[in-house]
Amino acid sequence: MDTKNKGFNTKLIHAGDYEDAFGSAVPPIYQTSTFRFKSSKHGADCFAGRDPGYIYTRIGNPTINSLEEKLAQLENGYRGIALSSGMAAVTTVYIAFLAKDAHIISTDAVYGPSRAVLERDFSRFGVEYDFVDTSDISNIKKVIRPNTKLLYIETPTNPTIALTDIKSASELAHEHGIIVCVDNTFSSPYLQKPLDLGADISLHSITKFINGHADIVGGALIAKDEEVYKKLRQTMVYMGGNMDPHQAYMVNRGLKTLSLRMERSMESAQKIAEYLEKHPKVEWVKYPGLKSHPQHDLAKQQMKGFGAMISFGLKGGYQAGEKLMDNVHLAMLAVSLGGVETLIQHPASMTHAGLSKQAREAAGISDGLVRFAVGIEDCEDIIEDLENALAKA
Repeated sequence: MDTKNKGFNTKLIHAGDYEDAFGSAVPPIYQTSTFRFKSSKHGADCFAGRDPGYIYTRIGNPTINSLEEKLAQLENGYRGIALSSGMAAVTTVYIAFLAKDAHIISTDAVYGPSRAVLERDFSRFGVEYDFVDTSDISNIKKVIRPNTKLLYIETPTNPTIALTDIKSASELAHEHGIIVCVDNTFSSPYLQKPLDLGADISLHSITKFINGHADIVGGALIAKDEEVYKKLRQTMVYMGGNMDPHQAYMVNRGLKTLSLRMERSMESAQKIAEYLEKHPKVEWVKYPGLKSHPQHDLAKQQMKGFGAMISFGLKGGYQAGEKLMDNVHLAMLAVSLGGVETLIQHPASMTHAGLSKQAREAAGISDGLVRFAVGIEDCEDIIEDLENALAKA
């Protein structure tokens, strides 16, 4: 079935499907490292690109390609690439577009490892970087250099839930010949389509909302055009960051309920954010669905909905954050996000504990900040759990 002109939910179910030799209703798992050639000529044609047949799973695999095609259609992109982890996707982008003396501009509150790999590793090879608050486009303009090759945006940011205007940032970058990559993990293709807004690459940790069940780790890149795709694909193949066929099968299964899961968790997130905003022990709440959010209007423009991620600040600071973590029972005290279960974490004592207080605050991560990933449990039970824990914080 040709699904390219079908609706989003039809694509979720049917895009990337193909008919195998046995008529399987679900794309089967081709758990094989290598593929048999019909003849020496067939093998030669496959390696030369004259035949689209499969050679080796690191290069391509039917199960993985089924997922890649689905993701590309959901993002309105040219082609997709499925990788072994979100960080495999990030480093593939960096390696593909950053060489010695190249410069990258990145969101300051970007996912920690996405920043750390630049500061600790790529800097050793001469890559230069600036981390700025990309929610203000003028900050990007100020640090553009002649050697700037990549603008790497995360929107909404983790864990500060700040938004960047993808369209305006992409237009600015392209005026200077700069490639634009957007980490779309927090929104998923259901809520935000960076390629439609001008970006060149949409990146996901598909461990999160796309898979949705906290049982695999994976990453994805969707390229806007053939040139960008070929550069990313070649880098991934040579670096060996491909996804495993069983991973791809699991993601394809989880992905089919993306719309249902996102709608349920978003409905609850709005109610929870409004509840927190009125709580006497909560100093502030960051959720794009609140009118108090600085980029509320932008969220309405470039997102289909406001997502399932909330950050809020406790008046009691660091100690209150630790106390809250120790007194939640329904919300799971764990990192990650995007699964059917509600997760909570305190960045200052957990994910960002390795940074100095000064470095955390520079990125907008205060001692009392709590990151809350809303699942699909009954909203009343989630609020009751927070109410009981906040009473002891």
